[in-house]
Amino acid sequence: MKLTIHNSWKKVLKEEFRKAYFEDLVQYVAEEYKTNTCYPKPDFIFEAFNKATFDNVKVVVIGQDPYHGAGQANGLCFSVNKGISNPPSLKNIFKEIESDLGEKYDPNIGDLEKWADQGVLLLNAVLTVRSGEAGSHQNKGWEKFTDAVIRILSEEKENLVFLLWGGYAKKKGRKIDASKHLVLTSGHPSPLSANRGFWFGNKHFSQTNEYLSAQNKTPINW
Repeated sequence: MKLTIHNSWKKVLKEEFRKAYFEDLVQYVAEEYKTNTCYPKPDFIFEAFNKATFDNVKVVVIGQDPYHGAGQANGLCFSVNKGISNPPSLKNIFKEIESDLGEKYDPNIGDLEKWADQGVLLLNAVLTVRSGEAGSHQNKGWEKFTDAVIRILSEEKENLVFLLWGGYAKKKGRKIDASKHLVLTSGHPSPLSANRGFWFGNKHFSQTNEYLSAQNKTPINW
C-alpha cells in the first residue's frame, strides 16, 4: 500500500511510520484491500491529511470509522462523495449549522471537501473499513496512529479547535491540552443522540468561528 500523505504530515509523523505496529498495520490493510472490497479507495485513505495539511490545520473533527456502503466514504469523516445521499448524522450536522449560522445547505451535497480545504482536519479514528462491515478494521493499529496524530497536534500547535461529538470522540480527545486549545464537546449528531437533546443547539460552528477570529485566524466558511 502506497503511503500517499502530504509531506507536512510525513515530517511530523516520521517516527510513527517507523514503528512496528504501523508496519504491521500497512501490511494488514494492503492484504485486506487485495482480498476484500474496502473503503475508501486506496488513494483516499489519507485524504484528510492531504486536504488539511499540518501547517494549515485550524479545526479538528474526530469521527469513528469510514462509511461502509458502496461509494460513500471519501477519506473525510462524516463526509460522503458527491451524488451520494446524506447519511442521518450529516443531515443533523447541516441542520445545526442552519440553526446556528443561518447557512442553508443543499441536501444533495454531503462532500465536506470545502471544510478540509480551509484547514478542518476531518479525522476518523480508523481510516479503513471492509464493505458492509462496520468497525471491521478496528483494533488493528489505526487507533494508535490517530491517537499519535491528536497528541502531536496538541503538543506542537496552538489555538486549535477540537470538536468532540459523542462519547467515543470525547474519550479519544482526553489528552488534548485544553489550556492551549479550545475543546468543544456535545452529543453525537446521530439521530439516537440528537433526538434525545444531546446535539441540537450546541452552537459549535459559531463558537469555533468566534474563537478563530479572536486568534486572528480566518473563520471557517461552513
